[in-house]
Amino acid sequence: MKKIVLLFALVTATIQAQELKQVPQISVSGEGRMKVTPDEVVITVAVENIGKEAAEVKKKNDETVDKVLKLIKQRGIPTADYQTQRVNLYKNYDYNTKKYNYVANQTISIYLKDLSKYDKLMIDLVDSGINTIQGVEFKSSKIKEYESQARKKAMLDAKQKAEDYVSVLVGQKVGKVLVISDNSYTNYPRPVFAEMKTMAMADGASTPQETLAIGEIEIVSNISVSFVLE
Repeated sequence: MKKIVLLFALVTATIQAQELKQVPQISVSGEGRMKVTPDEVVITVAVENIGKEAAEVKKKNDETVDKVLKLIKQRGIPTADYQTQRVNLYKNYDYNTKKYNYVANQTISIYLKDLSKYDKLMIDLVDSGINTIQGVEFKSSKIKEYESQARKKAMLDAKQKAEDYVSVLVGQKVGKVLVISDNSYTNYPRPVFAEMKTMAMADGASTPQETLAIGEIEIVSNISVSFVLE
């Protein structure tokens, strides 16, 4: 019985595909682009300590992590917006000294929803003991809204192309849509870092140095659309 149902489904699909090919149609591509300035960022930082004794190394690392977490709380960042990602403690062989040592590290991810606070937060984090910045990922609080706008632009672009082509054909016009294929993507800017310190100005005053070039998020909606020719 199952074989009969499967065969019927295959036959039906084949007939529908043949009918679709026989329908006069036009296939075009459409593109919609949106450029957005990020207003949020996810920062991944780490604390690492190396020593001869496992317990001592872990203790130092835990003390630093405690300072870092307390600092994050003091900056008013909600508990839901920061999280420990990885905790490691392992034995490592140092080929320079020909001796074994222990390495303890912990990675923390911080979701910062106000980019204006980035520089001050990073300086404070370094002062509290973090010694590695593992990554920075830019985000937009309105990314879904912008993606929707890009898709609409892509569809309008496809429709306009189809109408342009058909406008020179006598007695034909663009009809309903048969198929839409989506190939959209989003380009996130890569961060450019500078030193996290203050820079003396020529007039003797000092000002916090900018440490991040945020760039823009580029949202690209690419679609392929097939319209019926009427």
